Amino acid sequence: MKKKFISLALVAAMAVSLAACGGSSTSAAGSDSSSGGTSITIFNSKSEIQDQFVELAEEYSKAKGVNVEVYYSSDTVAAHLATKYAANDPYTLAMVDAKDVYSLGAEHALDVSGEDWVKNTDYAISVDGQVKGFPVCIEARGVMYNATAIEAVTGEEFNPDDYKTLDAFTALLDKLVAGGMAAPVGIMKEDWSLAAHYFQEIYEEQDDPEAFIQSLYAGTADLANNQKFNDMMDTFDVLMKYNYAAGQPVAAEREVSEQKLANGEIAFMFGGNWDWSLIKDFDPSEKMGMMPVPQNTTDGSNEKLVGGGSKYFFIDSSSNTSEEQVQAAKDFLNWLVSDPEGNAFMTERCALVPAFSNVNADALDPLSFSVKSYADAGKLIDNYNYDPDDHYSIVGAAMQKYLAGQIDRAGFAAEVENYWSSTTPVEH
Repeated sequence: MKKKFISLALVAAMAVSLAACGGSSTSAAGSDSSSGGTSITIFNSKSEIQDQFVELAEEYSKAKGVNVEVYYSSDTVAAHLATKYAANDPYTLAMVDAKDVYSLGAEHALDVSGEDWVKNTDYAISVDGQVKGFPVCIEARGVMYNATAIEAVTGEEFNPDDYKTLDAFTALLDKLVAGGMAAPVGIMKEDWSLAAHYFQEIYEEQDDPEAFIQSLYAGTADLANNQKFNDMMDTFDVLMKYNYAAGQPVAAEREVSEQKLANGEIAFMFGGNWDWSLIKDFDPSEKMGMMPVPQNTTDGSNEKLVGGGSKYFFIDSSSNTSEEQVQAAKDFLNWLVSDPEGNAFMTERCALVPAFSNVNADALDPLSFSVKSYADAGKLIDNYNYDPDDHYSIVGAAMQKYLAGQIDRAGFAAEVENYWSSTTPVEH
């Protein structure tokens, strides 16, 4: 759901041919299948690693004698795959979100319960008692920080554990402002960041997220008086107050905000470990990381990141995929988990936090290292994976209005309630 444009110029510079598939929103890159042998297609829905996948397709094809083509589409995953199924032209391997495995797995995904990698992960997805989803990585959300910049102003070592409460966090922001950092915070204005990442935590940090979502569907939830809603919105108000782009918050460019965080012009910004794919290009400070969202709460949520398995591969189970293609797809997944080069592709080239216990992660970037530390300590709040497909665009638009000061908290809560009570529940 992190939306970034693929650098077509970079892909072209790699001398990899691009071909259309399933419409203008889809691009493909990989080996030349005319050379014979088994051919497999891989759908990648994670845009920030498309360039790396393009390179890998070439390398893997040459090394293994399997023709690999990698496709990317900017369309909604479910909608894009529906067009492929309708044309009886499914991908051999499709990378999807967790909710897609649950909705598509029974009909379209191969049972891979017997594969070796299953025993090395706690994040595989099962449908009807069969393992269907291969976890591509672990991702988590929280507040990114630049400790180098903070320490330069305060003269004290930064320990994120000292700022778990909103009161303590606000005091630190005041100290940074007094020390010369005029606006210590950045806020990404993108709808996916606001609704599918930040606001999403309001659901995920409920005592019973499923029951809470069902109350929203039923129109019985009282969001404006919900404790978690107000805790998280209190924090959001503080982020807004110290936002460097407070004058025009919905005009802030993500790349500019990432650069300011990397260079220490700002100290904090809500996001996830995927943001390193941008931050790394701006000569970032050495001491960076992620911390839980500060909240004045006693429920323990301010000691945990929110995350878990993010993106899953499944192998097509239809007659359109031959036994040879199924085996080649299984071999590829096992290569990612069991081969040092496959491991390095995930952790070093793609900067992904591995979802497998046997994969070495010493080369992780600072944000991903933070995520792995929280994951290893059992301090991840589970993702809620069953939002309707239009959730982030509609709720995100309402939150952008709140960010811009065009609506108050009660009005924002009412818009969110109206959305949920007028949409169709997601089966799972």
